[in-house]
Amino acid sequence: MTHRYVDRDEAGRALAAELGRYRGDARAVVLALPRGGVPVGFGVAQALGLPLDVLVVRKLGLPMQPELAMGAVASGGALVLNEDVLRYLPPGSDALERVKARELAELARREQTYRSGRPALDLRGKTGILVDDGLATGATMEAAVRALRSLHAARVVVAVPVASPEARERVAQHADEVICLQTPVYFSAVGQWYENFGQTSDEEVRRLLARTTGVASGGGRDVAC
Repeated sequence: MTHRYVDRDEAGRALAAELGRYRGDARAVVLALPRGGVPVGFGVAQALGLPLDVLVVRKLGLPMQPELAMGAVASGGALVLNEDVLRYLPPGSDALERVKARELAELARREQTYRSGRPALDLRGKTGILVDDGLATGATMEAAVRALRSLHAARVVVAVPVASPEARERVAQHADEVICLQTPVYFSAVGQWYENFGQTSDEEVRRLLARTTGVASGGGRDVAC
């Protein structure tokens, strides 16, 4: 039986209950995907006594149809491409490079804004727990997983309150562990599984990060759902 969360705060608390084995783990860090994943990640980090930071991912929208993703870029320079969508570009087009340059600039701006000048995270040898408010296609989270690998994390855990079956399976191919609380068969959008799904602002992201302490600095795949 599926459950609609009251809001992202409730989803974070529920997710933390399934991540109890990481409580107080000195080598674990919660990494939330802005913006909607940050309130969820905050609840997880607070409940488990772990540091919280952001991992920024930007979609590369097709110029003539921006909602259709050619791929995504993420912190650390990770790049994920959707070859099926790239076929819509005319031969010889430089659209991908132009969009990528623009989104990389926006990614850098957001990282600076969210961290309020704090240095980029150093995740070498750490367990990175990637948190978002849900997965529809899994493309953004796949880019986040690849980014975390490029930052030399020892283990990558994806934790979400809800995901489509397809997204869960997609991410499971790349992460070491996937934890999702619900995988509804009839899934049209993440927001349908929340009673309150208002947009998270940049200011809220900064506020929640500022409330956390110990901001991050310097095998086989398990799937539970």
